[in-house]
Amino acid sequence: MSTTFKTSERFVDEMVDERCTVDKSKSFYDKPTIRTWRIDPGVDPAINQKSMEYLARLEEVRSLIGNTPLLQVDFSYRGKRRTLFAKAEYYNLSGSIKDRMAFHILKKAYLSGALKPGAMIAEATSGNAGIAFAALGSMLRHPVTIFLPDWMSEERKNLLRSYGANLRLVSHEEGGFLGSIALAEDMHEKDPDVFLPRQFDNTDNCEAHYLFTGPEILAQMQRLNRVPTTFVAGVGTGGTVMGIGRAIRAVNPQATIHPMEPSNSPTLSTGYKTGAHRIQGISDEFIPSIVHLNELDSIVQVDDGDAIIMAQKLSRNLGLGVGISSGANFIAALKLLESMPEQQAASASVVTVFVDDNKKYLSADYAKEEPIKPGYLSPDVELTNVLAVR
Repeated sequence: MSTTFKTSERFVDEMVDERCTVDKSKSFYDKPTIRTWRIDPGVDPAINQKSMEYLARLEEVRSLIGNTPLLQVDFSYRGKRRTLFAKAEYYNLSGSIKDRMAFHILKKAYLSGALKPGAMIAEATSGNAGIAFAALGSMLRHPVTIFLPDWMSEERKNLLRSYGANLRLVSHEEGGFLGSIALAEDMHEKDPDVFLPRQFDNTDNCEAHYLFTGPEILAQMQRLNRVPTTFVAGVGTGGTVMGIGRAIRAVNPQATIHPMEPSNSPTLSTGYKTGAHRIQGISDEFIPSIVHLNELDSIVQVDDGDAIIMAQKLSRNLGLGVGISSGANFIAALKLLESMPEQQAASASVVTVFVDDNKKYLSADYAKEEPIKPGYLSPDVELTNVLAVR
């Protein structure tokens, strides 16, 4: 029989199986006040006790992760008034949506015994996930090794070093992103105590968004007397679009859920690495195993230059200093609005996420003047107002 621990913090009780399948008997709006922790009974009792100490330390920063504002962004596009909604995820602990996934994966790993107190955490990442694991690892006194493709921004590299991570840069010749994953796996093979979050294959990734990010969006939209009709987000690991999508469909089964990819490198559409792009954090050379395209609606493609200009406009015109992928998510949401009949677009509740802030891109093309090309939507966007909802 499992050991049970309780805390008084608010928590959405477990509603999913290992593939984040929806249990529609549970309400997203009614959050019980008791959390139940169950340590795997097969874990050594001494590790159990130590893991509980680490879990308690992890809980001490829970209030710094999640419960981010939902932004209502009002704008016009070619003279037509439009509104979209975006979660401001740069308010999380280390500055991105990846804190949610990292927190949840570490918690589940302590409970299962997969992560031993003080053990090495090693992960392959394009930046934000590694930064999240490095920040939490530092706080929990875990050494952290990050395998990062060497073409990622200097800010990403320096942030990882600032959190004390051992940074291993991986070149194109060494395999790039797939090479980074292989190096992490090799590290675990040599020392089985090394914990690999395996964010691209770990269903706890989508569960984090199903249990937390999705319900937050639903509750905040409810305060605006709305229910999401459409959700779109760029695919890096796919945890965001899969988890939030399932949460939204539990409340609105007719909602459409769309993955976004760079048109310059359409990995989701082709099934393999092709081309190159500048939207760091998405389209990482392969389709992750936790992405089930058959559960999603049409793929939305965004040119990286259009994404850069849109991110720049959000900063210059509304004071929203968001990263390039957030600009891409905005353009993807706009494309979906433009695909709808006018009456539907005027009343649609299209939701996306602003993944991180612009500070990680100041050495990248984000800080340069981006040439406007035919087909870009961003030049015709006029941002007018933003409203934040907690």
